[in-house]
Amino acid sequence: MTGQNGACILVIFGATGDLARRKLYPALYALYRDGVLPDRFAVVGVARREKTAEGFRRDIFQAIQQHSRFKVEAGGEWPAFARRFYYLPFNLREGSGYATLKKLLAELDGTYNVPGNRIFYLAVAPENFAPVIDNLAVAGLADNEPPSWQRLMLEKPLGYDLASAETLNRQIRRLFAEEHIYRIDHYLGKEMIQNITVLRLANAFFEPVWNRNYIDNIQINLVETVGVGERSAYYEKAGALRDMVQNHMLQLLTLIAMEHPAGLESAAVRDEKVKVLRSLRPLTEKQVLKDVVRGQYGAGRIDGQKVIGYREEAGVDPASDTETFVAAKVFIDNFRWAGVPFYLRTGKRLAVKGTEIFIQFRSLPEINYFKDYGVLTPNMLVIRVHPLEGVHLQLNVKKPGTGNLIIPITMDFCQNCGMDLNSPEAYERLLYDAMRGDPALFTGWDEVALAWRFIDPIAAVWAQSDVLFPNYVAGSWGPVAAADLLLRDGLRWWPVCGGRQADLPDCWLNAGTPADGFYPGFMKGRAGAETADQPH
Repeated sequence: MTGQNGACILVIFGATGDLARRKLYPALYALYRDGVLPDRFAVVGVARREKTAEGFRRDIFQAIQQHSRFKVEAGGEWPAFARRFYYLPFNLREGSGYATLKKLLAELDGTYNVPGNRIFYLAVAPENFAPVIDNLAVAGLADNEPPSWQRLMLEKPLGYDLASAETLNRQIRRLFAEEHIYRIDHYLGKEMIQNITVLRLANAFFEPVWNRNYIDNIQINLVETVGVGERSAYYEKAGALRDMVQNHMLQLLTLIAMEHPAGLESAAVRDEKVKVLRSLRPLTEKQVLKDVVRGQYGAGRIDGQKVIGYREEAGVDPASDTETFVAAKVFIDNFRWAGVPFYLRTGKRLAVKGTEIFIQFRSLPEINYFKDYGVLTPNMLVIRVHPLEGVHLQLNVKKPGTGNLIIPITMDFCQNCGMDLNSPEAYERLLYDAMRGDPALFTGWDEVALAWRFIDPIAAVWAQSDVLFPNYVAGSWGPVAAADLLLRDGLRWWPVCGGRQADLPDCWLNAGTPADGFYPGFMKGRAGAETADQPH
């Protein structure tokens, strides 16, 4: 993206924070190295910390060295890139600093020939969203008078529940129209998430069977080995339900389950995702207690190293009832998915790190001439999102030799296993799209509101019910009740293999024990699923 397309000034509030250092500056440098950063482009960092422009640029250099997929050196391209960065120290809650910001932006408009185009990125705590927006309004920094435009990018959490999300949205909408608001769910920027729609719609052997007639169940896993780390203050308020399920996991579900969009432009895709969220079956109190499992990790071992329990983490209440694990069975009540269970699982301090989606197809009926030749394993499509990116397909074949033994085989495509492939990070795509004005990979307000409508009843039931924490050991696969959630349906969790690729068949064919929540022995499918009218 060179020349005028995307020409703008990016203002980062919270410019010295962890998000900016780990994600934003490396992403901007990668866009620059890839030759898609606009020629007419500059960055203004805003934060309370006193710092000179040169000191700010040195910090950016160090951040890129630590976190970028590209190496950076003090010579070469660095000076030209660094000159684009400016810094203003002021208290975000005080209006006087915004007058200074307005003056600097006007000067940079002349320097870079940018006609008033701005992106305001709120890389700050949620309690600072409203003060920043109010001060932008008072300073007249976001009038959105053509031909210039001003856009707002903001990170989760977008509220604590539906009521607080609605309050925040009203505050934002006083200054920015919906089409100028870019709500970030960074998972939507990942390469394989963007590939889900293409995988479904561009392959004739998937789309005809992408429905309740052929799919037995779908499992969506977003699991981590890390603990709460330095996020305890936020996590104590949010927990896994609000931190992961309300946004990331429901977004994955909508992309897997949505109907054909009228096109791949943002409005069409958002419309279909909203329809899925509207079709989610609401959970009653009884169903929450039965079909949603929460957990909290205790002490254990990760990669052979001892780790402390959640309640021992710095900043965590020693009697905290905050969940670090959620597993749930949900249904989508529409014609395509009626009766198909979607199992969601997310948690911290689990055995493996990985985001993987398992689409398990219905088992074939028992046929006499197969019974002596082995067990037919379910056909399976696995979409591997992180850390490895790719597609995994499980089929049944005859084992080579004179016998007629039927065995499962795996076929794999790994997008980022090659040493010469350096996949773009999610924030690169998100920043690039915001500059171009493409909101397709951002979350619309309808999606946010409907997700909270689904999540709030679960949180309300949990607030009134007792639970014994901790209830799983760090390094395990979560509480036993999470395995029972599938066992009672004649299923077990398929094994998340995470970053393992060379030993992927071994990971699948020799997965752990029932207590691990794995899927040993390749069970056939849900109890009673093989009915006389099942498609062959």
